[in-house]
Amino acid sequence: MLEDLFSKVKARVTFETQADKKNTMNIPENLMFKCPRCSHVEFMDSFVMNNKVCSGCGYHSRLTAQERLELTADNFTFREYDPGMKSVNPIGFDGYTEKAHRLRRKTGLRDAVVTGECTIMGNPCALGVMDTRFMMASMGSVVGEKITRMFERATEKNLPVVLFAASGGARMQEGIVSLMQMAKTSGAVGRHSQKGLLYITVLTDPTTGGVTASFASLGDIIIAEPKVLVGFAGRRVIEGTIRQRLPDNFQSAEFLLEHGFVDMIVERGQLRKTIGALLSLHDKGEEV
Repeated sequence: MLEDLFSKVKARVTFETQADKKNTMNIPENLMFKCPRCSHVEFMDSFVMNNKVCSGCGYHSRLTAQERLELTADNFTFREYDPGMKSVNPIGFDGYTEKAHRLRRKTGLRDAVVTGECTIMGNPCALGVMDTRFMMASMGSVVGEKITRMFERATEKNLPVVLFAASGGARMQEGIVSLMQMAKTSGAVGRHSQKGLLYITVLTDPTTGGVTASFASLGDIIIAEPKVLVGFAGRRVIEGTIRQRLPDNFQSAEFLLEHGFVDMIVERGQLRKTIGALLSLHDKGEEV
């Protein structure tokens, strides 16, 4: 009797599964967006029209470098620095060259950051945008070199810098070379600061590891998008080290604002206006 019951249940499940597959065969890919935080579902077109912000909980999804540039820079003003720069394999890490090559073809990026200069609401500046599609925007030799060169050019041209940070940290495939980028980028930021120039950092989801521990934390003004993850080490590593339970909102933008690490939290739709206003105020301050 149990065997008969099992056979009937199995047949019904198989039929329902096949029916579901049949019903979904003609549904276009990427038709719907499901929020990874609140599970709210909406049409992808609506989600994109809302700058990829969840209408259910306000979760700010990750943007590509191109999408970020389109939202931030004035139309047709962005001029890229070092567009052909790409990394080699400095420590001979097995498979690294092939992986980087696949990601270049898939994303259209040379590496995990795009830098250049543009105007934002008419205010000239140097602009850097990190893109998590390329090895989680980990910082290797190219990322460090492009950011360093951007600051050096901005220092030479007396330009403020706006940098959208997003990263999983240092790039392990480049070993100690990746860790050297922390000091190199920080030195370039320091020289830019010594000249009295403005540096605005925008922390996006996620900003962690060696990027947080270097140039992402050195902005004169540090802005974060709502509810983004910002930190250095992971929660379990910290809890295991200090032997204490951390608050539930630890390493969130809101927690960091409360404790003075972040100056302001700005929704994506207001970022361009906010950055433009800050650049304008700084420029007027220099003219006085």
